Amino acid sequence: MNKIPNSLHASDIAHSMHPYTNMRLHEEQGPMIITRGEGVHVYDSEGKEYIEGLAGLWSVAVGFSQPRLVEAAAKQMAELPYYHSFAHKAHEPSIRLAEKLAEMTPEGLDRVFFTNSGSEANDTVIKMVWFYNNALGRPEKKKFLARNKGYHGITIASGSLTGLPANHKDFDLPAIPVTHLTCPHYWKWAEEGETEAEFTARLLKEAEDTILSEGPETIAGFIGEPVMGAGGVMTPPEGYWPGIRALCDKYDILLVSDEVINGFGRCGTPFGCEKYGFTPDIMVTSKQLTSSYMPLAAIIVNDKVYNTIADHTAKLGTFGHGFTGSGHPVACAVGLENLKIIEEQDLMGNAARLEAKLQEGLRKFADHPLVGEVRGVGLIGGVELAKDKAKRLSFEPAGKVAPQVVKFCAEEGLILRAVYETVALCPPLIVTEDDIDQILARLGRALDRGWEWVQDEGLV
Repeated sequence: MNKIPNSLHASDIAHSMHPYTNMRLHEEQGPMIITRGEGVHVYDSEGKEYIEGLAGLWSVAVGFSQPRLVEAAAKQMAELPYYHSFAHKAHEPSIRLAEKLAEMTPEGLDRVFFTNSGSEANDTVIKMVWFYNNALGRPEKKKFLARNKGYHGITIASGSLTGLPANHKDFDLPAIPVTHLTCPHYWKWAEEGETEAEFTARLLKEAEDTILSEGPETIAGFIGEPVMGAGGVMTPPEGYWPGIRALCDKYDILLVSDEVINGFGRCGTPFGCEKYGFTPDIMVTSKQLTSSYMPLAAIIVNDKVYNTIADHTAKLGTFGHGFTGSGHPVACAVGLENLKIIEEQDLMGNAARLEAKLQEGLRKFADHPLVGEVRGVGLIGGVELAKDKAKRLSFEPAGKVAPQVVKFCAEEGLILRAVYETVALCPPLIVTEDDIDQILARLGRALDRGWEWVQDEGLV
């Protein structure tokens, strides 16, 4: 393998602006350049092999360099490399993929709108919900409820729904009417002596009290990830989601399930909403839809939402929204083949079968002196680091220790992601028992090194 020349590192520092990056720090340390991938592994410009423990960005379900996806893209590129779906135009890949999504998603979710990313999808959901309520003659019903630590994207509107400080600070967000409720993370946010059932009841009361104080006639939608992903892998307390569904029904609020990370088997079920016993009015999917080989997202809505919107487009003459790449034929062709692979190889079943091995293995770190809590479901997990486990105190400043542990992970040959003080993992759905053993062993060594480091730094 030819190594990447040093000039490429220099060029990256000189010209590239990286997302979610301290740009001045990047100028000092430069990039890790990934040159190729195979299965659950990726390789850097020095030839070092890593297990990609976050599946890229929570997304490469079928692993890297899957030849069937390469072939699907090339075949479609040769036949019809691009066409749009504006003004009654269509092509077979988008039609077939919409049909497949209607088949795969919970009953009643039958209409599909394509975008290029989850951020664009959630931005579109906001516009759809506003359009829907205007169609019903309810122009005041425009506010959203979301949660602290939730992640729904980074456009101006979807970034407003996101409940993470770094996505708001100095971006002048939120920029739309949204109220962020308590993060449904029992270990961190439960009050002293509060049971899980009491915590759930308090959060549901908070949601209802907020609806009543704002006015039910003003609340349009509630959006949430069944399992919160990019905020730190938080699983909901028992009874939370059925309770939220009941409140949305009671006050005529549309419930949006953001399945961008949860969807297509990640939680051990086809979708996260099925894991937690609720059916949304609107579902948002992306990432594992194409294993991120191509940028694509899909919004799936029920008939109540579709028919109201469709009737209003007849009145106005159009639905004045869409993207040049909405339902891109190459992306849709890749998505179709990706879903075929997930089904043929029973990768959703693989997630369910290996759930116990991964989750039990992770929970063995619960007694590690650096660890506050371990949590997760299916093939997604989070290891939260804590200065004082008993008092649930994080290291200060947040975001210092976990990145160091993630750096140690990389040195051990494992790529993970630091989310504030949580080390997050989300391996490709093709992962094997042996792969999980390697992930756990490498993470364990990195945690041990991290514990030595915090002591040397005087942080405990």
